[in-house]
Amino acid sequence: MKKLMAIALTAAMSLGLLAGCGSSSSAANEAPASSAASSAVSEAPASSAVSSAVSSAADEAAASSTADTAESDLEYVKANGKLVVGITDFEPMDYKDESGNWIGFDADMAKAFAESLGVEVEFVEIDWDNKILELDGKTIDCVWNGMTLTDEVKSAMNCTGAYLNNAQIVVVPADKADQYQTEESLSELNFAVEAGSAGEAVATEKGLNATPVKAQADALMEVAAGTSDAAIIDSLMAAAMVGEGTGYENLTYTVGLSTEEYGVGFRKGSDLTDALNDFFKSAYADGSMQKIAETYGVQAALVEQQ
Repeated sequence: MKKLMAIALTAAMSLGLLAGCGSSSSAANEAPASSAASSAVSEAPASSAVSSAVSSAADEAAASSTADTAESDLEYVKANGKLVVGITDFEPMDYKDESGNWIGFDADMAKAFAESLGVEVEFVEIDWDNKILELDGKTIDCVWNGMTLTDEVKSAMNCTGAYLNNAQIVVVPADKADQYQTEESLSELNFAVEAGSAGEAVATEKGLNATPVKAQADALMEVAAGTSDAAIIDSLMAAAMVGEGTGYENLTYTVGLSTEEYGVGFRKGSDLTDALNDFFKSAYADGSMQKIAETYGVQAALVEQQ
């Protein structure tokens, strides 16, 4: 009986071993799948971490992009404590008094605007032909200097509404004025014009011979010295600087070549543009804009601010 039980037990153990071997073989065959599953499970946290990192980076990039887009020129100016205004020597808009201080219609309006923002104003003389580069490079915060609102200007800057009317006119020696009373009479003249100005644009448009100089004041000097036959400058400047009682009594103006409007230019997307438009409206409404205009004799050119 014991022998039979021993045989039966041995047989059972043998079957168990065979089953164990089969099980081991199956496990070996299934190992790659099991290993892959195990690997997938073990890698899940890392994959999740990568996904999280990518998502976080995307969020940061979006936030950065939003911050860049939302960057406020108004806050930038307030943080600097000053409004840097790009100008040229251009009477009656921006010019120096006997003490060397900048005055003029634009200069006085810029001072008042800066005061309304709670900052100082700083005037920087620029090469007019480089005004857009100066603005985009943040060496200045705005271009405020009797700037004509041309298509080029409006496409390169954020511009305010018009605040003064203007025209481009011809300046010639007074003793020759009777010879140059029509556009047709100008064809043989050599003109001095400010580089990058509306005067240069008009000369090009009308096919006139023109030599660019640094500023409109330089154009007048060229005519006074006889090195140019005539100049094309802003009518507001001509009214202030040419003729009896001025520094150029021997010059006069004759033909009007175009009509235009002045505006102030800021960087593209600048919120200072709306701030200045609002300031213009309030200054016009309370009469302070008209008072400054009368100081410099440009009240007749003032554009109503609504």
